[in-house]
Order: sequence, then C-alpha cells, then structure tokens
Amino acid sequence: MWIVGDREVLYLREDIIAYECDGYTMAKGMPKAVVFVHNAKQVSNIVKLLNKEKIPYIARGAGTGLSGGATPFGGEVIISLVRMKKLLEVDFANRTAVVEPGYVNLKLTQSISDKGYYYAPDPSSQYACTIGGNVAENAGGAHCLKYGVTTNHILGLEVVLPNGDIVEFGKSGVPDQPGYDLLGLLTGSEGTLGIVTKITVKVLKNPEGKQTVLAYYDDIKDASQTVSDIISAGIIPAALEMMDTIAVEGVEAAAYPVGHPKDIAAFLLIEVDGVAAGIESQIEEILTVCKQNHVREVKVAKDEAERSLWWANRKTGFGAMGAISPDYLVQDGVIPRTRLPEVLEQIAAISKKYDLRIANIFHAGDGNLHPLILYDGSDPEQMKRASKAGSECLKVCADVGGSITGEHGVGIEKAAEMRFIFNEEEMAAQTDIRAVFNPDDRLNPGKLFPTPSQCVEVKQEWKLAD
Repeated sequence: MWIVGDREVLYLREDIIAYECDGYTMAKGMPKAVVFVHNAKQVSNIVKLLNKEKIPYIARGAGTGLSGGATPFGGEVIISLVRMKKLLEVDFANRTAVVEPGYVNLKLTQSISDKGYYYAPDPSSQYACTIGGNVAENAGGAHCLKYGVTTNHILGLEVVLPNGDIVEFGKSGVPDQPGYDLLGLLTGSEGTLGIVTKITVKVLKNPEGKQTVLAYYDDIKDASQTVSDIISAGIIPAALEMMDTIAVEGVEAAAYPVGHPKDIAAFLLIEVDGVAAGIESQIEEILTVCKQNHVREVKVAKDEAERSLWWANRKTGFGAMGAISPDYLVQDGVIPRTRLPEVLEQIAAISKKYDLRIANIFHAGDGNLHPLILYDGSDPEQMKRASKAGSECLKVCADVGGSITGEHGVGIEKAAEMRFIFNEEEMAAQTDIRAVFNPDDRLNPGKLFPTPSQCVEVKQEWKLAD
C-alpha cells in the first residue's frame, strides 16, 4: 500500500540536487530521495518505514536555514513539509492561529492584517521561510528585541516523534502547563527531536502607533554607545538595527536603495511602537540620545512609504551582499551590548588577518551580530580562509560572555564551535536528552553537537571536501 503517490517522491539526481544544502552552501551532500507529505499521518508512516529499513531522514521546509540544519551528509531521505501549507484556524478572540509547518511566515501576517492583527517574529527571510522551519531554529528577526523570538509565540505543537508516534504538546493553547516545558525543548531543537506537523501561535493586535528613526554616524563607537544609552534610558524599541560601511555598500547596490551616504561608519534603524500617546515622547528622547553621541544626521520617517523603504533596504541586507561579492558566509554571534565596540575591533582584525572583507549587520539592541564574510567560492583557498575567519568571529563572541548563535542555529556549521560555550559534560547532558527522543540518531543525524573526535580543523576540511 502506497503512503504517498509516485509523484510525491524524487530520486533522480537532476531532481534531488536542489536539496544538497540549505542557505549554508559551504557543506553539501546528496539525499537518497525526497518525499513530499501532506499530513501528519503520512509523516508518521514514512518515519516508521524508514526506521524499519534503518534509513536516516531529515525534515525540511523552505531550505532558507543558514547553518546547514537541513543539509544531508549523504544517504538520508528528506521529508519535505512544503506542501503542508494551510492556515487551519484563526481565533481572534483568544489571539491564536493554527498553521501547518510549510506555511510561510509573512503570509500569516498578510492573512490577518485586514482584521488588525499580525504575527510578530520577522526573520529577514520571512517572505520565504516557513513557520515550521522557524520553530526548528527558534528564529528571531528585527523586532525580537521587544517581542522575543519564535519560542515566545508558540502555544502548541503537534509532533511526529522519531518512533512514528503523533503527539501534541500544549494542545489547550495554554503554554504554561504543568510538567516539563516540552514546547520550549522542541522549539530550537533543529529537527533532532521530532517533526513538527501543526503549530499553534500567538497573533498580536497591531500597535496604535509606530515611528521609525534613521541615524547616520561617522564613528561606529558612537553608534554603539547610542544603542546602550537608549536601552539605559528605559526605552525598549520594537527594533534597533545597525549596519556598517560595507553592509551599506551592499544594500545600496541592491534592490531597495535608500540613498545612505557612502562614507558613513554605520547607521542605526530604530523603531518604537505601542500606545499612540506615548510614541512622540520616546522619539524625542531617542533623538536626544543620538545627538548626544555625535550623530551626523538623524531623521524620522515622514510617512509609511519611507518607513517601508528603510525596512525593505534593511531586510535585503544578506542577499544584497551578492551585489558586491560572489559569495558570503554569514555568522550569528551574540554578545553583551556594552562589548560591541571591542568586538567590532576584533572582527576588523580578523578581516585583516584573513584578507577578506567583513560586512556587519546587527540586531544591535539585543547584541545579535551578523558578520558577513565576503569571499569567492571558486577559490578553495578563499573558502578555507572564510571558514576560519567565521570560526574566529564566533570565538570572540564566546570569549566576551556571548553565544555562537542567536537565531540561525548550530546545524553543521557551528557544531565544533559548541565547545566554545559548553564543556563535554554539558554537551553530554544535552545529547542524553536527544537520545530519549531520538535514540538511534536517525532523525537529522550529525547535527548540533560535535562528535567526540571532531575539532574545528576537522570540520573545516570536511566542509571543503564536499
């Protein structure tokens, strides 16, 4: 008896080569096959069959991930969830929505905006990334400073476990249920504990007021100090973003140029929202803080069209690097806000050491850095330098008390770097948890944690060999 039709299975090389990697292109491997599913029962039956045949498997959404979380090492079956793309239910009275995992992030806001609601998590890839993938990576976005990352918006999950059982967590829509926080455990587990087949999320009422500020700086230290001073003043913006000179070069050469001065050291994009009566006073205080930190120019968006252009320019930041470099490697470190100037100095030194330009894009308000290392992928030696530079950027973040990822996940890319922030006993405790759900490591094998023999150098060689 067929689980899915023959049109739902790809196995020829020319059909499956598109699945050799996700948005992290430094590591690639060919899957054994790709299977498209339409419901949880199909996922369950396929998982049971693959377990019987001892074949490893990976759940995949839109493939926009940036750490290799959906990349096969070779021989896995990819279970594609992109055809599970329905909005199943919206309950405005309780401010919830239920979606399938292949439902595109931005489409949820578009579907409910006419009722005055939206979905807060907004990764830069929100026009393409799926909510199931967001759950796997615990994705963030520009507005996570005020509204939190994906886990702060998840109320319930339907999950196919690695043994094929279909289970529900938080089924009543109340996240703080008695017992262990399995919603929190599954969100951000990078597809290693189960395959999410249904998601209940919070939806929020549109804020009464919203204003956006753009500030240009001649010294990145002044921009960094402005970030700290705004937070210290008791203002929590909805978003507080920063780009440096090289990042500005990229976005101005891409689809949505704003006309940013080419010679600035950095700009800040600051947005506040909430009760309309309080917005103006927050904006005035932000303008004062900017001026106290030697801002070259600061302005408030004059209308929604200008505000939308500023955000479109910012959200093309990663893709825009293609306008100034053949390839780039994006990193995803987190640091205490107050350490930003010294970390940027060290990243500049890494750039000089490896003779590669590094553009910096930040969710500056919560200390989430995205150094974009520019290189030419046709040159294996440049690839090697880029990979080493990326690892060193993450080491800098770890050394100042930060983390190796804020929203992109660990996947393949950062598995060895997990040793920067966890010792062997701490990682063993986490792999013990994985073994409870996924005892044979058949679901998304080899991700998140280094094997006992792995080290950074071994990882770099593996990347370059594939």
